[in-house]
Amino acid sequence: MLDPEDYCLHSCCTSKNREGKHGSRCQPKVPRVPGKCTDFSSSHEQSQFRMTDLSWKDFTNALSLANMVLGIFSIFCSFGRKYHCASWMLLISFLLDMAIGTMARQLNISCRLGAELNDFAVFTSFGLASALLLGVDGPLNGFLAIIYVLTTSFRLCFYSSGVPFSYKGLPCPYASCVLASTSLLTKGNTFILCCMASLMILFMIDQSFYPRDEILESENWKKMVYMGGVIMLFFFPFSLTAFYCLMWSLSYIFFPDSLWGKAACPGV
Repeated sequence: MLDPEDYCLHSCCTSKNREGKHGSRCQPKVPRVPGKCTDFSSSHEQSQFRMTDLSWKDFTNALSLANMVLGIFSIFCSFGRKYHCASWMLLISFLLDMAIGTMARQLNISCRLGAELNDFAVFTSFGLASALLLGVDGPLNGFLAIIYVLTTSFRLCFYSSGVPFSYKGLPCPYASCVLASTSLLTKGNTFILCCMASLMILFMIDQSFYPRDEILESENWKKMVYMGGVIMLFFFPFSLTAFYCLMWSLSYIFFPDSLWGKAACPGV
């Protein structure tokens, strides 16, 4: 196909060839046809905008893919009984998921492929990988892991609350953060993990409303909480980082509106 500017040049050359057969000369200037030929600078700006939008979509999709890869590595670590590595990767996924959501909202990125890829990443990291932290040695652990995966699937399929800026039921990333932090603090104690997983399942299927985790778009102290989690994850011991993330997640679970809700944000 031809672009509008190419269409003008093509018309000029065609007219010249046709008039040449009758002995007449082609006019050096061809009148612009409204609706066919657009301004070059405007077309160039639109092309740059499309390229920029496409590159940001690709970058966001790459982050979602990286989140999925972290979940897969966490699954392999759980099979190898390296639960501290599996938990550490889930904490990275927890922070990365917030960054992906913030980028998508701030850049107004809406892409079906990106949404589906993000759902797969959430299910892999916060569903399968988190459930495997419980272990599959005994029938009770295996049964609870299956229930946890099914609950995550149900949560992803019916997440819409119908109320703006809120979730119905506890979001999966926070439940996963609680399990990963508990696993690090208790060194993989299956009894405590099973108790916490049962509690997270109840919170996820609960009909209570939780505010959307727009931490990076909210008050400065919430942004500092996020940056503190990033710094502690890479530069502090596992136990201290796990305690920090556990307190962060529990504060969201038990004080959703008073601390993390929009009502707590002046000017919103």
